[in-house]
Amino acid sequence: MTDEPAVRAAGEGHRIAPRRVAFDWQDTPLHWIPGEPTATHVINVLHLLLPAGERWFVKVFKEALPLVRDPGLLTDVKGFMGQEATHSVQHSHVLDHLSAQGLDTRPYTRHVDFLLDVLLGEEPPFGLPVPEREWLRFRLSVIAAIEQFTAVMGDWILRARALDRAGPDPVMLDLLRWHGAEEVEHRAVAFDMYQHCGGEDPGRYARRVLGMLITAPVLCYLWSWGTAYLMRHDPELAGRRGYRLRDHNRAVAKGLLPGWRELGSAVPRYLRRSYHPSREGSLRRAVDYLAASPGARAAAGAIGRAALA
Repeated sequence: MTDEPAVRAAGEGHRIAPRRVAFDWQDTPLHWIPGEPTATHVINVLHLLLPAGERWFVKVFKEALPLVRDPGLLTDVKGFMGQEATHSVQHSHVLDHLSAQGLDTRPYTRHVDFLLDVLLGEEPPFGLPVPEREWLRFRLSVIAAIEQFTAVMGDWILRARALDRAGPDPVMLDLLRWHGAEEVEHRAVAFDMYQHCGGEDPGRYARRVLGMLITAPVLCYLWSWGTAYLMRHDPELAGRRGYRLRDHNRAVAKGLLPGWRELGSAVPRYLRRSYHPSREGSLRRAVDYLAASPGARAAAGAIGRAALA
């Protein structure tokens, strides 16, 4: 957290909207942080989770749109949905790039698809007798909990100067910082959506707690499993090196990954009754990066050239 005054997008003159971006993956190496396969693949798990995950966010929010009665929130939610759809597409391109380099991620991503499409689909799994409205509220609580972590990680990647010093591939770093900046920018939308649609307290607060208590360990499991999968199938490692906690901690010590305390402390903050995510990270830092992102500027330039053609 920062001491920056709380800034909420709705009603504060800041419009959340999707941006056109363009990234050229032709020269991006498999180990885009040189000599750091563990740090590379821990971060690469984002590409495994986000294409399907952010499509699922949009799908659930579409189901909930008829419940929104606040015009400002509705505007923010539609901007959020547009941003998340763009994120999904761009991370899908990275999966294609990994496949072209000999790293097939489909055996892992099929499990992610099952989790989201079946276990967290439009209807409760296994015929569980959960009312339709309650099931929707639970899934909104899960999205709000996930967005807590994406905001924290987004702010970290914007501040991670050690990554710059490690000589990473600039295109991958720009993708991650563009995405991280938008996560900070819309950090409060999923929470506000849940609060608006989640019914009355104490049930609303109890469901918010449940959403986080389920989300945090599941994300931890998916991340460790995803990293192990990438390390095991990395054609440049050829099975010579697996995912080891000491390698992860070494990357944390170098500043190449967020620390355990930084990630873990996001949970108790979220569980406070008075919590609001508008104080996570720095909106100013995020907006400044979005204005300077090479991927966003390249897309804007391409649109301008097309208009003049």
